[in-house]
Amino acid sequence: MPTRYHDWFSQSKRDIEQALDSQKAGRHEWSCFAAHQAAEKAVKALHQYHNQEAWGHVVRKLLEELPASVSTPDGLLDKARVLDSYYIPTRYANGHPEGAPFEHYGKLQSEEAIKYAREIIEFCGSQMA
Repeated sequence: MPTRYHDWFSQSKRDIEQALDSQKAGRHEWSCFAAHQAAEKAVKALHQYHNQEAWGHVVRKLLEELPASVSTPDGLLDKARVLDSYYIPTRYANGHPEGAPFEHYGKLQSEEAIKYAREIIEFCGSQMA
């Protein structure tokens, strides 16, 4: 089976661009979600680079399941946990006790999400260089 890690990684970089575009438009909930997706796809690219299948959407778990030869930098799992918190509640009205998702996210959250996703993308890219 041919690997498609390049495709996953390319989409990851496109998704981080979407996170930036959404942030600029004031759609911080979508910015946070796109940042999560960017990180997820970068880690899935790294899995494929190592000829592994990766399933699921929990970035922290995906990082933990990388081969033992891949040393995850200190703090990266915690940053992945933050991104994981943006997977569902940024999109669904029942993700919070009340209010639409856009009412719960602002520039502070989207800046953090983009920063953390970029760190994960850079880490994954450096492992595939």
